Amino acid sequence: MNPLQAFELSEISNNNQAPQDHPQFEIRDMNSLNWAFRKIAALKTQEKEIKALAATERQRIEEWESSELKPIKDNLSFFEGLVSAYHIKQLEQDPKTKTLSTPYGKSKSRATKEQPKQADKEKLLHHVKEAGLTEFIKEDIKWGDLKKSLSVKEVNGKKVVLDENGQAVPGVEIEPASVSFKVEV
Repeated sequence: MNPLQAFELSEISNNNQAPQDHPQFEIRDMNSLNWAFRKIAALKTQEKEIKALAATERQRIEEWESSELKPIKDNLSFFEGLVSAYHIKQLEQDPKTKTLSTPYGKSKSRATKEQPKQADKEKLLHHVKEAGLTEFIKEDIKWGDLKKSLSVKEVNGKKVVLDENGQAVPGVEIEPASVSFKVEV
């Protein structure tokens, strides 16, 4: 902010009365218009400075927050990894131990079976159109509905995704079966 703008703002702050306490200012000529523009320019400059300072401080606070949270996140990952490793061992011994519970938390396992997963929408759309599976087409593929009609089968020693007509479906990959773990505290 330059000294002239500081002076303009000091004039405003010297009149710290509420707007209704002093007579309403009215622009009557070019000089009073110019005076109002100087006040507006000074106020906008002050507004930019405040916003710039706030942005700088926000960035500093976010950097501080990140640096403070990093070791916490690292430790959480470490301990959650230990819990998952233990739970994997328990599942190997007894596949029914889906949940491990203590007074301080739970480890829950969730198994998903292998299932079709869209890989190339263009190839998939082309296949669906050629196979006459138009009930699965809107403007886009109704993936949720189509997925229900697909199956994963082994053909010539290789797993492939087949449609309800028994045809291999291009543009779809097989998502492998997995077990996920969730730690609740």
